[in-house]
Amino acid sequence: MRETLKKVSDVFKLIFGYGIMIVLFAGGLTFFGYVAALIIGGPTAESICTWIYKSFIPVIIYASTIIILFGLLTMYLAGEKALVPHRKTAKIESEK
Repeated sequence: MRETLKKVSDVFKLIFGYGIMIVLFAGGLTFFGYVAALIIGGPTAESICTWIYKSFIPVIIYASTIIILFGLLTMYLAGEKALVPHRKTAKIESEK
C-alpha cells in the first residue's frame, strides 16, 4: 500500500513540476502581450489587452489552482510536512 502511494505521489510530483513551469511561463507571456499592445497602440491594443485580461488570465488562474491541488496531494500522499520546524532545529534554538 505504501509503495503504491509513493508511486502515485511521484506521478503527481511530475505533473505538479511541469504544470507549474508551464503556468509560470504562460503568465510571463502576458507581459509580452501587453508590451506588444503598447507598441501597436489604438483600438487593436485595446482588443489585445481585453483578450489577455478576460480570456487568457482566467485560464491561467484555473490551471494554477488545479496544479496546486496536485502539489498538495503529492505532499499528503508522500507524508511530507511543509513549514513545520524539525525537532533538531527547535532543540538548537532552545539551547541558545
